[in-house]
Amino acid sequence: MSSSKRPIPSRRFVKPSFTYLIEKKRDGAEFTQDEIRFIVDSTLDGEMPQHQLSALAMAIYFSGMSAQETAQLTEELMLSGEVVDLSGIAKPKIDKYSTGGVGDKTALVLVPFAMAAGVVVPMMCGVEHDYIINTLDKLGAIPGFKGDFSNDHFASQLSKIGGAIVSQNPDLAPADAKLYALRKETGTIPSLPLITGSVLSRKLAAGAEGLVIDVKWGNGSFIRDLEQAKQLARSMTRVGRSMKRRCVALVTDMNQPLGDTVGTSLELKEAIQLLKGEGPEDMKELVLKLGMEIVRLAGVAGSTLSAKQTVQRHLTDGSALAKFKDLVKAQGGDVSYIDHPEKFAQARHIRKLPAPKRGYVHTISAAMIARGVHILGAGRENPDDKLDYSVGVSEVKKVGTQVKQGEPLMMIHYNDEAKLEQALEYFKNAYRLAPKRPTAPPLVVERVA
Repeated sequence: MSSSKRPIPSRRFVKPSFTYLIEKKRDGAEFTQDEIRFIVDSTLDGEMPQHQLSALAMAIYFSGMSAQETAQLTEELMLSGEVVDLSGIAKPKIDKYSTGGVGDKTALVLVPFAMAAGVVVPMMCGVEHDYIINTLDKLGAIPGFKGDFSNDHFASQLSKIGGAIVSQNPDLAPADAKLYALRKETGTIPSLPLITGSVLSRKLAAGAEGLVIDVKWGNGSFIRDLEQAKQLARSMTRVGRSMKRRCVALVTDMNQPLGDTVGTSLELKEAIQLLKGEGPEDMKELVLKLGMEIVRLAGVAGSTLSAKQTVQRHLTDGSALAKFKDLVKAQGGDVSYIDHPEKFAQARHIRKLPAPKRGYVHTISAAMIARGVHILGAGRENPDDKLDYSVGVSEVKKVGTQVKQGEPLMMIHYNDEAKLEQALEYFKNAYRLAPKRPTAPPLVVERVA
């Protein structure tokens, strides 16, 4: 691991006032590289007062940033802390990032798949948005599994087994951590340049040479507008390339949960199915598409056909499942749970959510299902809250499915009656039935490279 070496500002650079910077961006002008470095430094050392930093974030939210500004911001945020040095590892180092999806367990499948295909995956997980369950929280359902490691331990594990899924180290991109906390408080999370700078600075600081990005749009994402999702995909790939990193993005649908389950243990069981080449069709499709991008970006597979065959082979011959066991074992987890998924914690009660009438599932609010599962105990209201790994929903009926009155729209796994009553309000309002079959939306909307 190496410490970052930040460029020294130009001798001619005169520190501007914070008010001047706010007004400059408010009026749509571009920052210079020295000004961006000054903003990041002032954020990091706390020199810029919170109220002015908030005003600056809001000015960026409304006025945006050019591609050059965004690239410079990304680099400055990346260099605000440590940068993991993985140059001693000869294999290609490709990470995968998702903007967050309800029921999205692709990381649990793609990391071991990539490891099996000869790709090193340096995955660090940050805080997810709006009731989305973090990948590490899902892995926490495996007894003994640990996700907090030093950067040196992280690099060592990558060298030994080729993959790691750990929590974001506070030594990496610390200026971004401060800016992100402020964005949560000021309603500026959806700013495209700030998202781009935040994600890429953290991923590149963790040692990734390339990045496959899953940009989700829809009612289960913080990006509700499809065009905005496409713009974010373009912003991230463009900035990634300008920083000489290989980058590709898929814009994918998040207007219904992914897979058949939402929870922690329930999603882990589904991920294990997928690692055996089984599981729900939408998850298999997304794993295939993202997996193909990983091996092509890494140079492991050339043609589309070769990439597809590589994904399918490792998900059916047991090699990806074996790598998942290696990762779990390396991080202290009990591997017997992978071989015997029935050992995972199970809820005391299971109750169906009956369809109120006959018809087709017309729309589903993934966000409402996520909130209901959160209330059941799969999420935290406070950082110190303990998760209930047994709760969640399974057998989720998808858009276009025909149901009879009383037929279950999903099965609810719960332990607390009072929490169930609260969650039911969200589950019931998540579904809209109609007499005619709707056109199912495509899972992958656009590829940006």
